Amino acid sequence: VQLQASGGGLVQPGGSLRLSCAASGFIEANYAIGWFRQAPGKEREGIICISTGDGSSELVDSVKGRFTISRDAAKNTVYLQMNNLKPEDTGVYYCAAYGATPGLCQATREVLYDFWGQGALVTVSS
Repeated sequence: VQLQASGGGLVQPGGSLRLSCAASGFIEANYAIGWFRQAPGKEREGIICISTGDGSSELVDSVKGRFTISRDAAKNTVYLQMNNLKPEDTGVYYCAAYGATPGLCQATREVLYDFWGQGALVTVSS
């Protein structure tokens, strides 16, 4: 499985950005695809995930109401829509995946994720 993240950039506070994670080489019927981020000087944290089979998702409190995750099965791509961005959202964003039962993606358990894409830098600053 290969994952390719894209869409990072510089955005002002309150702005929006969409990240994409293009996947290839899927073997299993269902995967959990998650987004992790690593802020400067901090540990990497999982923030949101989606189950490719049924579209169910999980997200952490810090991004609820601002971030959404979606998938386009035809394109094998997962999108992270980030709205009302804050300076504390700054960091390198990684998409990752593991084979999972539909409906059971876990956003924060990094140990579950077997496949990782390269990072996409998101900078929120005025």
